[in-house]
Amino acid sequence: MTRALAPLVVALLVVSLGGCGSSPTPSFYRLKPDATLTTMSAAVPLNVVVNPVTIPGLVDRPQIVVSLAGNQVSPDEFQRWAEPLKGNIQRTIAGNLAVLLGSDHVGVHGADSSGLPTWRVRVDIMQFDSTLGNMATIDALWTISPPGDTKAIVGHTLAQEPVQGQAYDALVAAHDRALGSVSRDIAAMILKSVPR
Repeated sequence: MTRALAPLVVALLVVSLGGCGSSPTPSFYRLKPDATLTTMSAAVPLNVVVNPVTIPGLVDRPQIVVSLAGNQVSPDEFQRWAEPLKGNIQRTIAGNLAVLLGSDHVGVHGADSSGLPTWRVRVDIMQFDSTLGNMATIDALWTISPPGDTKAIVGHTLAQEPVQGQAYDALVAAHDRALGSVSRDIAAMILKSVPR
């Protein structure tokens, strides 16, 4: 009897293992500078460095975390950030500020070796919420440290951008625009604080 069952068991194993190869493949996303931004004023030769960004522990993971009904959230195993979110946000803000300030001298911490007077920007993301098909929300506290011993300038931006579609790429694009709003507020304060 066992010899008669052996081919059946082998056939079942082959069928069940064949199904394992059809699991979904992950998709990877990255934030990028907001393409709708333009220079806010005549180019000012400013040196700006964006320091490392802090983000909530909830979203400090490879998976994109989406908000569901009530207080429920869900990290999606198959929708992932292509790189650590903190560094991606830091470089995105630096790219936005380069456009807004019309400066070729905007970078991230560690890349500033010019020795020139430098404006330093710190951003603490308090909230980074993602709701598919609805809204991307970024609540950011930011601090600008002008060159020299000048007192730091503290600001806050709450940016909410509608998600234009049900897909993850639309959600990430909404976060691009929300970071554009944060960057616009920072750039406006830098320009307002530049000595005339």
